[in-house]
Amino acid sequence: LVFLVPFGIERMRKMDLRIVALDIPPQDTITRDNVSVTVNAVVYFRVTDPSKAVVEIEDYYFATSQLAQTTLRSVIGQSELDEILVERDQVNRVVRDIIDQGTDAWGIEVTAVEVKDIGLPQEMKRAMAKQAEAERERRGKVIAAAGEAEAAIKLAEAAKLIQDHPVAIQLRFLQTVVEIAAENNSTTVFPVPMDLFKPILDAGERMKALGVAGGSPGDASKTLEAESAASTLPAGANRALPASGDAEMLADAARAILAVGSGASSSDEQGVSATQGAPEGDEGEEK
Repeated sequence: LVFLVPFGIERMRKMDLRIVALDIPPQDTITRDNVSVTVNAVVYFRVTDPSKAVVEIEDYYFATSQLAQTTLRSVIGQSELDEILVERDQVNRVVRDIIDQGTDAWGIEVTAVEVKDIGLPQEMKRAMAKQAEAERERRGKVIAAAGEAEAAIKLAEAAKLIQDHPVAIQLRFLQTVVEIAAENNSTTVFPVPMDLFKPILDAGERMKALGVAGGSPGDASKTLEAESAASTLPAGANRALPASGDAEMLADAARAILAVGSGASSSDEQGVSATQGAPEGDEGEEK
């Protein structure tokens, strides 16, 4: 087998037309806001015109690497740190466009550029950590304040609802009692309004007044029963009708109160009599 080399060709050079990954070593540079950073990246390119890659430049691989390094330092120096950290895709596009434009005359096409790592000083890392922590605390306080404001609005609405509907506070009271009763080893104390006992206490005072006026407790009870029956009857009704059930219960309670009061009064009178009799006994002994 014999290969015939065309006339005028001195030697043959084989070219790889596939995409090549070119690693850019770490580049130390300063951002526009005067922050020292270390950046490395990777460049993806391929040969589109082998004749230009051989004739126009001696070593297209080395030339592309040097152009990528200088372009990366230039773009980073024109950007602020926040832009590099947040808008990394934008930085990648700018670097790719600049390198692709510079290598077009060499028959090279740059398909992509990716920034791999951005190194920051330790002081800057601590400062950024403090800033992030302060931002999280601020957001937490804002959320807590918004929650308190919403809770205050709901509480005001509930207060207005309870004010317009008094039954609502009773339902809330019963709900609280149920919640307390669900717990083990709990003792519930119910406050009783004194207004419920006011009619009974008033009846007792009136019966005491009737008894002091000279009548017996039985007469006072009958008088109170008659007054209670009369007060419960509507206007124009017969006053001789018997007292209602409520009046009878009130009269019974009043009798009990009067009986306790009478017992206490008689005990006091006996004590006074015994005390008054004591000096006479002493005088007798002296005699």
